[in-house]
Amino acid sequence: METKGTVYFFTGLSGAGKTTLGGLFYRRLKEQKPNVVRLDGDEIRPVFGEDSGYAFEDRRRLAERAFRICKMLAAQGIDVVCCSISMFDSVREWNRKNIENYKEIYIKVTKETLLSRNQKGLYTSGKNVIGVDLPFEEPRMPDLIIHNDGQNSPVELVEEIERRLHGETPHLNTVTTPAQETAI
Repeated sequence: METKGTVYFFTGLSGAGKTTLGGLFYRRLKEQKPNVVRLDGDEIRPVFGEDSGYAFEDRRRLAERAFRICKMLAAQGIDVVCCSISMFDSVREWNRKNIENYKEIYIKVTKETLLSRNQKGLYTSGKNVIGVDLPFEEPRMPDLIIHNDGQNSPVELVEEIERRLHGETPHLNTVTTPAQETAI
């Protein structure tokens, strides 16, 4: 019986650092094992063509399609690092129920940090922007919560993610679990 791959889902608002941290995590994981694929929300959209717009239902459909691909790849023993907002609780619940090895990593930042990083100009345009005029359903039970407001470098944060996912002793207090968040 073939070993299933793991889906590592890096989620958070635009500008939170999903692609930066997920990309670094992917490269480090790829050094250890050959069967690793990275899917990024910005790169997935053109693959599905014209019905992959930015309206609420278009976004939901795109997220559902992306995670069906993640499930298919993981079933073949391929690890998948997926970096995407995928703002829907229903999608994350589907992932937990249907993807055997699923790890959800929520990249959380303050509104001030998002505004300062506003590389794409999204937060000033305010049209079809998640967290501005479209709701963002904050993950309720991620495996890890990464506070990425610039206190730690991307390398430090990814090393901490690796430690936490492997059950090792944590070093940084900017990476937490939902239980630790509640206690704060």
